[in-house]
This record gives sequence, C-alpha cells and structure tokens, in this order.
Amino acid sequence: MGAPGPTDPRIDLHTHSLASDGEFSAAEVAERARAAGIGVWGLCDHDTVAGLGPARAAADRAGIRLVPGIELSAFLDSKEIHLLGHFIDPEHPTMKRFEDFLAVRRRVRMQQIVEKLAAIGVRIRVADIEKWSGGKTIGRPHVARAVVEAGAAATVKEAFDRYLGEGRSAYVARYRLEAEEAVRLVRGAGGTTTVAHPGVSKLDRHELVRLRAAGVDGLEVHHIDHVPSLREKFLRIAEELDLVPTAGSDYHGVTVSPDRKLGDVTMPAEDLARLEARRP
Repeated sequence: MGAPGPTDPRIDLHTHSLASDGEFSAAEVAERARAAGIGVWGLCDHDTVAGLGPARAAADRAGIRLVPGIELSAFLDSKEIHLLGHFIDPEHPTMKRFEDFLAVRRRVRMQQIVEKLAAIGVRIRVADIEKWSGGKTIGRPHVARAVVEAGAAATVKEAFDRYLGEGRSAYVARYRLEAEEAVRLVRGAGGTTTVAHPGVSKLDRHELVRLRAAGVDGLEVHHIDHVPSLREKFLRIAEELDLVPTAGSDYHGVTVSPDRKLGDVTMPAEDLARLEARRP
C-alpha cells in the first residue's frame, strides 16, 4: 500500500474525550481534529461509548468522518493489553450492558482506592474523582488528578509512581476481561478489533499470532510511542499475519499528554478500507 500524500486528509483512529480520561469533550476533539487536517477521526474512549453520540453530531458539523470506537482493557494470560474496537454500533444492547456493568465495577474499585489512600494519609472523596470524568468511565487517571489537586503529588505521573501504579500502596486490580471475550464483544457490536500500541504493551510475535487466531483484525503500527524501528518491525509482522496496519495518535489533550498531538500519525485510505471490509 502506498503512503499517504502530504495533502491527503489525515486518518487518526485512536483518540479520547472527556467521556473517559481525555481533557476535552467529544465536540471539542472533533473541532481540534478538523483544525489538524484530520478527515477520518476515530474516537475510542476507555470502556465507554458515552461520547459517541455527541461525537457523531460534532463530526457532521466539522465535515469529517467519525469512526465510532471503544478501547477495551483486556488480558492475554497475565499481561494487560488494550484492544480498539472500530466501526461499532454504540447502541448495540450487548455493548450497552457491558458498559453499564463496567461502570459499576469501576465505581467499586474507586471506593477501594479512596480507602487505601486514606489509610496512608491521602484524603480524597469519590466526588473529587468524579468531577474529572465527563461520562460513565471513571478510572485511575481521574484519581491521579484528584491526588494532584489535593497536593499529595505534583503531577499525574507522580501520583501513579507513588500511589496508583501496580504494586503501589493504593493499587486495586481492575476487572479481568479476557482478550477473546473482548474480540467477541466488539464483533457482536458490528466492529473490527485492533491491537493498540503493541510496543507499549511489549507484545511479541507469538502473542500477536494468538490474538490473530482469536479474531483480531488490525495492529496499531503507527503510534506516537513507537520509534521508527518498532514501526518497521510491527509492519512486517502485520504483513505476515494479515493484520491491517492502523494509525492512532492516542490523543488525550494538552494537559493530560502534551507529547501527543492529533494527526501526528496517519495511514493510507486503502488500509482504512481494508479494515472496514473486515466488519462482520
């Protein structure tokens, strides 16, 4: 497949909004995507489709195409990985039930984290966490912001390093969704499944073979955290395993992840068509 030309509309299939852990509302992300020269925009909030309704209307106003999506945290054996669902139906009953189930589980987890923080002298309330979340999804990034606001850490990264990261004093494990189950969930909602940032997740070829066998369709080769040598490696693997190589900035916003900008990476329109053709 040929590379996109310098004037082609950019394709960014991995962004986040306030509905999960992004800084801006879906409408704001749509407008920023248009300004960044993006013609095809994928909104993939963590474990929620709450932003997709506003995103659809905003994309229409901005004159760009929305690829409705979701980012699911899943497990392959003991390794946590992230899977992107693209072209999903956000109104599909199975997807809505799963989102509601996860929302309840997340709130229980947040209360447990609040209690663990209190035990070590960091006092925040669930309400302090919720104000950073614009939708059903509430997670550790929102806790980290509340910890920073309370003065117990200087940055979100420090909050994770000191309290919230795996093995730290306030860590609570998330609900365990198996990778195969995540693929079935996305396919059931009419979507395709792509492995997000395989380099960040430290996935090897054998693990990607297993995920392909489980029904995964794509591989996020072009990610801002992948150095050129990693992109070349994963592009070769994608070709060998017949996985569609995709691109995503993993945009969260200016203050959340200042090193990631909308449209920093892109992909050929032919690969987008290949991915869409794999919808069930």
